[in-house]
Amino acid sequence: MTCEVARAVEALRGGGLVAIPTETVYGLAADVSQTSAVERIFSTKNRPVGHPLIIHVADLAIAETWADLSSPVAQQLATACWPGPLTLLAPRHEKVPDIVTGGRLTVGIRVPAHPLTRALLEAHGGAIAAPSANRFGKVSPTTAQHVVDDIGDVLNPDRDLILDGGPCGVGVESTIVDITTTPPQLLRPGGIPAEDIITLVGDIDGAVGPSRAAGMMASHYAPRTKVLLIEKGAPLPDGDAHDMYVIDRTNDLADAARNLYSDLRIADAANVSLIVAVMPPAVGLGHALRDRLTKAAADQSRDSANPIG
Repeated sequence: MTCEVARAVEALRGGGLVAIPTETVYGLAADVSQTSAVERIFSTKNRPVGHPLIIHVADLAIAETWADLSSPVAQQLATACWPGPLTLLAPRHEKVPDIVTGGRLTVGIRVPAHPLTRALLEAHGGAIAAPSANRFGKVSPTTAQHVVDDIGDVLNPDRDLILDGGPCGVGVESTIVDITTTPPQLLRPGGIPAEDIITLVGDIDGAVGPSRAAGMMASHYAPRTKVLLIEKGAPLPDGDAHDMYVIDRTNDLADAARNLYSDLRIADAANVSLIVAVMPPAVGLGHALRDRLTKAAADQSRDSANPIG
């Protein structure tokens, strides 16, 4: 165990927050057993209390102590996709604190693939709750510097820590599948394409019913600058070309995913009045990219009255 990982484990066990690199985005982690630390996640992010968090663990065996993953679908997905960018929404075990689930009977759980965070989880041996390490509803962080820029001023240097694991390799959040329904529901497209999930378990439904997992709000991942979406081949909007920033990585979906949030941050810092994002095709990672861009462009007041759904 490296000194850096040892310090992070000590911080978590002492009730601190640790920003962790994952293959998807950087997360803001607290030990699930430290209720006051989990509460600090919400205050640090300005996240609405009751909006559920995802639990991260080192392996399937530990995951099964926190959630009921006994179904064939759960076993198939976990075995095939973990470690990796898949979150399963499953029936929770009683020991999961209500603050993590927002009082729901389900919990989101996953085994991340980033080697630094895997080393942390293996050394910790328990479970950590970790949403993205940024202000709630804003552009997700995919580098340690993004974390510093977003919440560095509100972390406590005496008890909190940022682990720098380099840029995230996938760049968009995990796919979330609700395995409590028949057939399973795709609640959030993400780093594992829906086509791969279908190959593993057969048909899946789109999300229906109330919001019950991270990333299900209509507006999310939003920069300060207005975002306009256009399909590939469509003309740019009329106006001053110098007053708009165009994002178009439609020729390489993996590259587009890795750079999506960095592109949005760079565009936001360009002091233009409009970000124009060219929508990728609705295949593979394109599903997740279209979801994130659609939510980044949505009216940010839509969820303010009822952020949970």
